[in-house]
Amino acid sequence: MAMYCRTDWCRHLMAVSMALFCLLHNTMDAHARPANMSALKDKNNPTSKEENEILPPDHLNGVKLEMDGHINKGFHQEVFLGKEMEEFEEDSEPRRNRKKLIEIFSKVDFNKDKSVSAKEMQHWIMEKTEEHFQEAVRENKMSFHAVDPDGDGHVTWDEYRVKFLASKGFNEKEMADKIKNSEELKVDEETQEVLESLKDRWFQADNPPSDQLLNEEEFLSFLHPEHSKGMLKYMVKEIVRDLDQDGDKKLTLSEFISLPMGTVENQQAQDIDDDWVRERKKEFEEVIDRNHDGIVTMEELEEYMDPMNEYNALNEAKQMIAVADENQNHNLELEEILKYSEYFTGSKLMDYARNVHEEF
Repeated sequence: MAMYCRTDWCRHLMAVSMALFCLLHNTMDAHARPANMSALKDKNNPTSKEENEILPPDHLNGVKLEMDGHINKGFHQEVFLGKEMEEFEEDSEPRRNRKKLIEIFSKVDFNKDKSVSAKEMQHWIMEKTEEHFQEAVRENKMSFHAVDPDGDGHVTWDEYRVKFLASKGFNEKEMADKIKNSEELKVDEETQEVLESLKDRWFQADNPPSDQLLNEEEFLSFLHPEHSKGMLKYMVKEIVRDLDQDGDKKLTLSEFISLPMGTVENQQAQDIDDDWVRERKKEFEEVIDRNHDGIVTMEELEEYMDPMNEYNALNEAKQMIAVADENQNHNLELEEILKYSEYFTGSKLMDYARNVHEEF
């Protein structure tokens, strides 16, 4: 799994290889978010549904960085659409999408002056982020039930470990007996590495006083660290550890944009590398490095990663408006949001300028 690779070199090399494979098969472009392992499980692993229910996800909606340190390419759509993301599929009908986007615009425009200000967009982003959180809470109830079959409201690490190994295809009763008797599990190296990383994360989610048990709220922090201050710090520490090359627990620009060693085989690979560097350099210098001293501390990265940070929401609102603000009035008009629909929704609308007012 991508979230458990120990070095950035390994992870980025995996992402570049996957991206090149997909490019050659015309299934994605260079601007799509790099595929992670969780996206492949549904196709290749018959136990993926059970596994996905109890494993922390690689991707967190409404968070700017992926668990492996990659930039979340879908962030703008996630904080603009909230739970309505699935309604804007690539193959959905453009006219229906245009109508839906107009409805969203009218909701964002709280004062009904036919334009969206940065404050209005900030308020909307916070609402949509809360929607993602509530969805995580609902999913967590099902996930917690899957690992707490006796319904006592608490799960031990051993109980969780048995369920995890069963989801990987091991015999559940056999694993439970071995763990109970403190016998060697004899799992493959990759599974053992995942278990060790999960165990570290498990005990981080165990709120003081530590009892080595997780209740439903703590299990939510285990699966979704973005909405727990303590676990957000842990997630940031993990990302910094993977990117930090000199061990000073801070990130320089060169560390943040570092590329895997090796030669580029063709122009498509070179373009991917160029995009990687350009995008991460811009994000580092303009957004993450708040005091512009060329160094990103854990505190700066934590602020950047916090989905409920109102300052971040306002900054994001201004950036989103700037992308489509063709008349430079620092507000967003309906014609502008329709023209730049692909940025806001991931879906390109045809004939965006065609008498948009007829849709009201």
